[in-house]
Amino acid sequence: MRTFPFSAVVGSHDMALALILTTVSPEVGGVLVRGEKGTAKTTMVRALADVMPSISVVEGCRFSCDPLDPDPTCPAGPHDHPVSRTRPARLVELPVGATEDRVIGSLDLRQALGAGEVSYEPGLLAAAHRGILYVDEVNLLHDHLVDLLLDAAAMGRSTVEREGVSVAHAARLILIGTMNPEEGELRPQLLDRFGLTVEIAAPRDPEQRAEVIRRRMAFDRDPASFVANYAAQEDELRVKIAIARSLLPSVRLGDRELATIARVCGAFEVDGMRADIVTARAAAAHAAWHGRRDITKSDIRAAARLALPHRRRRNPFDAPGLDEDLLDQLLDEEPDPDPTPPPDNPPNGRAPESGHPDVESTNGHNNSQADPVEGPVSNATSAQNELASGQNERIIPAGHTYRTQLFAAPGVGVGAPGRRSRAVTSAGRTVGAIPAKHNNGRLHLTATIHAAAPHQAVRGRRSAERLKLANHDLRLAVTEGRESNLILLVVDASGSMSARRRMEAVKAAALSLLLDAYQRRDKVGLITFRGAEATLALPPTSSIDTAARRLEELPSGGRTPLAEGLLCAVETLRLERIRDPRRRPLLVLVTDGRASYGPDAVGRSRLIADRLRQTGVASLLIDCESGRMALGLAQTLSAHLGAQYVTVGEVAADQLVAAVRQGRAA
Repeated sequence: MRTFPFSAVVGSHDMALALILTTVSPEVGGVLVRGEKGTAKTTMVRALADVMPSISVVEGCRFSCDPLDPDPTCPAGPHDHPVSRTRPARLVELPVGATEDRVIGSLDLRQALGAGEVSYEPGLLAAAHRGILYVDEVNLLHDHLVDLLLDAAAMGRSTVEREGVSVAHAARLILIGTMNPEEGELRPQLLDRFGLTVEIAAPRDPEQRAEVIRRRMAFDRDPASFVANYAAQEDELRVKIAIARSLLPSVRLGDRELATIARVCGAFEVDGMRADIVTARAAAAHAAWHGRRDITKSDIRAAARLALPHRRRRNPFDAPGLDEDLLDQLLDEEPDPDPTPPPDNPPNGRAPESGHPDVESTNGHNNSQADPVEGPVSNATSAQNELASGQNERIIPAGHTYRTQLFAAPGVGVGAPGRRSRAVTSAGRTVGAIPAKHNNGRLHLTATIHAAAPHQAVRGRRSAERLKLANHDLRLAVTEGRESNLILLVVDASGSMSARRRMEAVKAAALSLLLDAYQRRDKVGLITFRGAEATLALPPTSSIDTAARRLEELPSGGRTPLAEGLLCAVETLRLERIRDPRRRPLLVLVTDGRASYGPDAVGRSRLIADRLRQTGVASLLIDCESGRMALGLAQTLSAHLGAQYVTVGEVAADQLVAAVRQGRAA
């Protein structure tokens, strides 16, 4: 199968530059590419492997050892008199659903316990050694697998340890991940571990879009001819990368350049020192890529634009970004000794259609900001306005977020690993053992010995011999940890919520719950009801920041169609149960319990709540009623729903602690 040429990709010039820099210097730490669907992320990553220089490996080594510097601890070694052969650098793709054994490799436990021999089957990390490991939709990969990848990329080694048996091998690789932010974000700790991050979008220029179509159709029509047309450019890139790699060790990073990098990173208030180190390495790679042995301001600027934006986020709802005017101001504080550095952008401000990574572009990213929320409104609104119409619709800003209590689904589930509800997972506390029908999973050594012990005499084992095992003796551990859930927020946005600043408190509580859901790796959905209908404002997704934006922009006003909101929740949960049957939902209803739309609005709402209760859905009702004339409608509704009941003031974790302390004092 032919690969689309790297130099033929239109646009994505920042992405091309980031990929080139981490190829020239793998110590940069890899690249995370964020962008909407259909922006050639995967196409460009796959094309990168074809322009990487070939590597020399030890003949017959499954771990791609370098003949000039073989790994002394290689499981396939020792390589005393290695025979060298040359092959292309590999691009290894890691599927989102991969298991831990597939990533790091696995030990044959039957051989280890029965015959006393360690038999190791290499994983994807071994296959990607001295090449590229590519993870598409890296934000959907389980956190513990991302941790394994980043640790291997940082340490250059992978270690497999199971029941006291340990195997290690070299795993120096270029880690590249792509993701669509609409499907969820990476944790800040994991985001920081990627050396460079690029935000890309589809070109808006009609000429560029037409060129994309033209080249794609030409490639599909005759791949061989299309690739041949770009062969000279591909060879040129391949040679230039090899030259830059050889030049990199001689690039000088002086005290003046170090001071500039430190000043830039300090001014942008990035956390930790990784940003400084990555910026320095990327600046050196950029200088080598342009054939220089001295680092200039243009190198530091190019490196900072790729290394700093994702390290400036202060909370999960912040978009990555960098003030390039401030960056230029910081770099201009001292004169550059190189009066004619290579231009970062072409004179006409437009990148060439060839997509050559020599040229950088700042178009279309790193300056995105959330739309501002409308100005403050009056604190009190008469509840009678709700009954009139929805013409008094307004957007009320949220209050400050806070740390919430842990609200979890009851019982023990079997969903995706997370941090909310109890579940049987692949990692956690051992609670039992099951017969091993395959080699995946963690061996329960004690249970295995207990299963094999009664059969040793029949199998002819002598006292000095090793334990004799049969396949049916092996037992795998059953472990209990935490799972992620679907948090379905159903929010009352009617006119009554504008009274006594209720909507401000409601939005603060909902945003705080979203922040908690982000930290616990949940999916979220958002339903709002007001006027005469309920709206699925956000179908269940992993994109917590999208939910936060929808909630911030949520207007309030009109009647209260509570029954319609509950019916929408019933249908949403039904469909999601079909799509993702293992993920348990937690319905969070935020309301004061009032219902004012349709005949017998209160009675209909309670009947639908009874129906929801019969489905067994775990639910939480947050009562946002305030004032001395409380009607208690929400508390009655929670009984019909079978929901845990809390007031909006009790959502915060510190309120729970205070209540417990008061109860003990009494």
